[in-house]
Amino acid sequence: MDAEQIRAGRDRWQARFTAAQRAGRVADRDFTTLSGEAVAPVYGPADGESVAGFERIGWPGEFPFTRGLHPTGYRGRTWTIRQFAGFGSAAQTNARYKMILGAGGGGLSVAFDMPTLMGRDSDDPRSLGEVGHCGVAIDSAADMQVLFDGIPLGEVTTSMTISGPAVPVFCMYLVAAERQGVDPGVLNGTLQTDIFKEYIAQKEWLFPPAPHLRLIGDLMQYCVEGIPDYKPLSVSGYHIREAGSTAAQELAFTLADGFGYVELGLARGLDVDEFAPGLSFFFDAHLDFFEEIAKFRAARRIWARWMRDVYGARSEKAQWLRFHTQTAGVSLTAQQPDNNIVRTALEALSAVLGGTNSLHTNALDEVLALPSEKAAEIAVRTQQVIMEETGVANVADPLGGSWYVEALTDRIEAEAEAVFARILAMGSDGSMTSGILRGIEDGWFMSEIAEAAFTYQTALEKGEKKIVGVNCHTSTVEEPLEILRVSHEVEREQRRVLAQRRAARDGAAVEAALHRLVQVARTEATMVPAMLDAARAEATLGEICGALKAEWGDYREPARF
Repeated sequence: MDAEQIRAGRDRWQARFTAAQRAGRVADRDFTTLSGEAVAPVYGPADGESVAGFERIGWPGEFPFTRGLHPTGYRGRTWTIRQFAGFGSAAQTNARYKMILGAGGGGLSVAFDMPTLMGRDSDDPRSLGEVGHCGVAIDSAADMQVLFDGIPLGEVTTSMTISGPAVPVFCMYLVAAERQGVDPGVLNGTLQTDIFKEYIAQKEWLFPPAPHLRLIGDLMQYCVEGIPDYKPLSVSGYHIREAGSTAAQELAFTLADGFGYVELGLARGLDVDEFAPGLSFFFDAHLDFFEEIAKFRAARRIWARWMRDVYGARSEKAQWLRFHTQTAGVSLTAQQPDNNIVRTALEALSAVLGGTNSLHTNALDEVLALPSEKAAEIAVRTQQVIMEETGVANVADPLGGSWYVEALTDRIEAEAEAVFARILAMGSDGSMTSGILRGIEDGWFMSEIAEAAFTYQTALEKGEKKIVGVNCHTSTVEEPLEILRVSHEVEREQRRVLAQRRAARDGAAVEAALHRLVQVARTEATMVPAMLDAARAEATLGEICGALKAEWGDYREPARF
C-alpha cells in the first residue's frame, strides 16, 4: 500500500475516533505511561511511508478488522471481566455470583454440572455422584430462578456454557427473567449452543446432528425476532484446543463451524445482516504468547472476509467477529499449582493484546477442583491488574506492525484457509455444513486433533517442550493446597427438592406441555414457544430431553482407530 493510501486510512480512522469522542464513547481517564508520557490511541506507519500488504493490517474499526472492531480500542470500552462459575446447588452458586459481581466482575458465565450438560435430571441413576461437582445442578425453571435470585437479569449480561440441552436451558432462563418481572426482549448475553464442537471434541450431544441443527435454527430465528441483543450461539474453539488441537486447527475448525451456522441461518431465509451479529465466538488463550495474539487477529480478518465475500454480509456488525476468551485449563498443573497464577496472567495478557471482547481467567486450583473463593478472587484480580496497571488498554492493537506478529498472523491465516479447502472438498454439495457433517461422520476431526495431541505429548516426554514443575525445575517448597470440596449432601438435597417440586406441580399440565412439544417436533414449526411452555409448567430438563430423545433417537459416534 502506498503512502497516500495509508494516509487516507489514518484520516478515516481519525475521523471515526473523533466522532466517538464527541459522542462520549471514549473513556475520560489517564492515557499516559507510568512515567507520565502521553500515548496515542493507535500507532501505524510513519508519515510518507509505504508498506506492502498494509491493507491486511489496516486500522482499528475498519475492514478487515485485524486490529480490532472499534476505532477506539479499549479506550472506548474495556473487555468484560466474565468469570466462569458454578458448583453445588443453585443457591450456593448464586452466592458465588454475588461475590464475583461485588469484586468487580462485569458479567456472569454459568458452569453447569455433568448431568445438566447431558440433559439429565439430578435423580437420574446416571447422575449418581456427579450432581453439583463440575458446575451447578439445574433441573427446572425453579432452579434457574434461585440461581439468579437478587441478580437483575435485565442489567447483567449472562453467558451459559451448554450445548446439547442449550435450548431447554435457555427457555428456563427466560422463565426466570419473567418471574423477576423482566421483559425477555431486553436480555443480553450469550448461549453456547454450538453442537458441531460437541461432535468434534467435547462429546456432550443428545440427538443426531439433524435435530440439533433444527433446534439451533429455531433459536436463532426466535432471538432475531424477539431478543435482538442476545447472542444465541457462541461458536466454541476452546474445547477443540483443550482436546489437543494446534492453534491453527482451533481457529480453522471453529470458524468452519461458524460458517456452517451462517449457512443454517441462510437456509432458514434469515437476513445475514440481521442474524450474523448474534453469533459470537469462544477461544482458548494458551501459553505461546505471540502465537495466541496472532490467532485472535487472524480470526477477525478471516471472518470479516468470508462474511463479506462468501456470504454477502453488508453491514460491519455482520462482519465482526466478537469473541470471549478463557485461559487454557489444559495448561494448568497439579504440580506447583502457584505457577498457574503466572500462566494464567500471561495467557490473559495475550487475549487482551489480541483484542478479546470478554475474558475469563482460570483459578490456580482448577486443575484439582472447582475454584475456592480465594483462588477465584485472585483470578479476577489478575484481569484487573492487566486492565488498570499495565497500560496495555491505552493503545489499540499495540503489537500491530510487528514483523513477528504479522508473520504469525499471516501463517495462521494460510493454515486455516488450507483446512477450509479440505473441509469443503469433503462435502457433497460445496457447502461448509456438508463438509463438517462428513468430517464428523468419518471421524476426520477427531483424528486430526488426536494426531496433534500425540505430537505434543511426545515432545513433552522427550523433553523438547518444557512445563515448569512437571518435566523441569521440579524442586519445590510448596505446601498442601486447600481446595473446594462439594459435599454429597448437595446431591441428596437436590434430589429431595426435585421430588418436592414434582409433587407440588400440576402433573397434567406438564404432560400436556410435553405432548405438545413432541407434536411440534413432528412439524416444521419453531419449537421454542412449546419448549418455553413446558419450562413454565416446571417440566424438568430430563423430561424435556427424554421426550425428544424418544422421538429423535440417540447418536453414536463412529469408531476410529
